[in-house]
Amino acid sequence: MQNHRFRFRLSTIIIFYVCIVVLLSLMITDLLISHSVSENIRKNQEEKAQIVARTVAKSHIVINGLQDGANLADLQQYTTEIQTATNVLFVVVMDMNGIRKTHPNAELIGKQFVGGDEKAALQGREYVSTSKGTLGRSVRAFTPIYNGKKEQIGAVAVGISLKSVNLALGRSSKNILIVTALGIIIGVIGAVLLARYIKRILLGLEPFAIAKILEERSTMLQSVHEGIIAVDHSSTITLVNKSALQIFQKAGLSEDPIGMKIDEYMPSTRLDHVLETGQQELDEEQTINGVSILVNRVPLVVNGQVVGAISTFRDKTEVNQLAEQLTGVRTYAEALRAQSHEFMNRLHVILGMVQMKAYEELSGFIRTLVNYRNQEFGSITQHIKDPALAGFIMGKLSYAREENVDLSIESDTVIPEPAASKTTHELITIIGNLIDNAIEAMVDSVEKTFEVNFTYEDHLLTIEVFDSGPGIPDDVQKRIFEKGFSTKGENRGYGLYLVAKSVQELGGELTIDSKLRLGTNVLIRIPYEAREVRE
Repeated sequence: MQNHRFRFRLSTIIIFYVCIVVLLSLMITDLLISHSVSENIRKNQEEKAQIVARTVAKSHIVINGLQDGANLADLQQYTTEIQTATNVLFVVVMDMNGIRKTHPNAELIGKQFVGGDEKAALQGREYVSTSKGTLGRSVRAFTPIYNGKKEQIGAVAVGISLKSVNLALGRSSKNILIVTALGIIIGVIGAVLLARYIKRILLGLEPFAIAKILEERSTMLQSVHEGIIAVDHSSTITLVNKSALQIFQKAGLSEDPIGMKIDEYMPSTRLDHVLETGQQELDEEQTINGVSILVNRVPLVVNGQVVGAISTFRDKTEVNQLAEQLTGVRTYAEALRAQSHEFMNRLHVILGMVQMKAYEELSGFIRTLVNYRNQEFGSITQHIKDPALAGFIMGKLSYAREENVDLSIESDTVIPEPAASKTTHELITIIGNLIDNAIEAMVDSVEKTFEVNFTYEDHLLTIEVFDSGPGIPDDVQKRIFEKGFSTKGENRGYGLYLVAKSVQELGGELTIDSKLRLGTNVLIRIPYEAREVRE
């Protein structure tokens, strides 16, 4: 059985962790605030009791009452008013023996103060304590009472019930809990919104899906045979695959270009131009330290903005080798198809003569046909020594007959095999495209004649091509060799462009002379080095 690890969704992970962080933060904050608030509330209550006690201790009514021992009713009334006004539990005035002179419960007046924490006050100290008396546990503030001679004559005890203190603490804790709950709710909402925002940026993908795509992308980029290099908006190289590094190494460039500026690493690049214009450049040729490559450059556009550019390229030597193989296969297939069609036509003629029992005419027809083919092919192989080029021209002869075009191949001199196989490839490109264009141009012509003449002299190969087509207008002649330019519709206009490019590649020159209704004459001169023949 295959084990599958359970994967949490990105939104779930974000919400979980944000909630944990918010909850822990609020809990710690709650503990710190609760402790601080509790201490402040307790301290405020103690200070309140002390202030009341000091106020009572300074009162002339209290001082006179203790000194004279009279007007105790006025003293009781005064402390009662203070108790009510300040909302404390009790205000008790006692003499130096701890006997109460005032108390909220009149029955306890004249009795000993209860709690045991009053002795220090009767010795002249001012302090706060917590103790249990007749009214329950309370926070008590003690202040000594002095007469005009600075002699202590008693003390004041002001009590605040611990219940009221605890109620204040409870209200404060409740408020803190409410704020904490609101914080958690806001945290959850924020986490959900953050998860949605991140998910939208990641195109709805989960982290494990992004990791899988990244692995697949990396494997794919490193496995393709074409070289790939990418730059960001500032022309900094961000990606180079293995095939690109091999080509760069062949050109003598460093092996680790990541992080370098593209124009510093490869001055001949045009990726910076693609970044500026935002226009792609396809099937362009580029030379890197003598190594020729075929390049496609495309801008990377996100939300209408150019954020980078990517270039794919391949060693032109490999492309030429593939082209030669494809050209040979295509030429062979076209030759077989044309010869098969031509052979069927000849068989129809022979069948007709057999049915008519015209055996003498049939014999003459077959001899003429065999001699013509032998002369035609013999002439080509006799003058053109390159087997690939000769075979290609034979195929084009069959194709021309199939299209009812009178194609004539002439050579005043022997054309030896070229020293470089690249020359054969470029010649096939030149001759093939010229013949195909001429045959297509003569579709509606009454006279369909086409001549190709070869001359080799002093390491110079001259190719002269003439067709009886309709000719080329002057305005079209100015643009006829532009890539993609054609008067025949879309996805055309590459044949003559390739002709001009191949002539330029061989270091030759090309001239064209065309007149309307009189045909077109093309003259090509190419430096041609013959292969040395070893005996």
